[in-house]
Amino acid sequence: MAGLRSGVAVAGLRVFSVLVLAIGLVTAAAADETQSICAARGGVPNAMEAEAIMAREARTIALPVDGAFLGDWRRGEAIARGALGNRYAVPIGPGLGEGCYACHRIDRAESKAGTLGPSISRYGLLRDFDAEEVRAAYAKIFNPQATKACSTMPRFGAERILSEQDIKDVLGYLFDPASPVNKP
Repeated sequence: MAGLRSGVAVAGLRVFSVLVLAIGLVTAAAADETQSICAARGGVPNAMEAEAIMAREARTIALPVDGAFLGDWRRGEAIARGALGNRYAVPIGPGLGEGCYACHRIDRAESKAGTLGPSISRYGLLRDFDAEEVRAAYAKIFNPQATKACSTMPRFGAERILSEQDIKDVLGYLFDPASPVNKP
């Protein structure tokens, strides 16, 4: 019986390995110019490539049609805490690319926050709730490649992972003085 289990485990590993290889091949085949450069350079493009990436990606940023950048911080909190989205087994689309806590610490009391990205606790407070900082954060969330070439942060707006309203709500969570993020 133990031999059968290990044979099944090995077969499962082989299937998993083939699946990972297939996903990798599809991903590589679908890579855009930015992804190709970043992959080829190990995430560290030279200065000329970085400039070209940021300029190209900046052209993809669509600012809010109504000119307003801040949405409902309570909805933004739900998006930031969400557990769905941007996983290969979950369809990508508006409302599905949530989960800021996977990479960022937002609430200083949160013990299970990610550490891949910087802490964004007290984000608006530390930036004096400045309108230009709000606009810069919108651009960063919409397409982080426009502000840092080869950023590991997903292009939430450019890839339509989050809708314009979703991004505005996340910004509300980050910048609204009433949001728990901005409590000292």
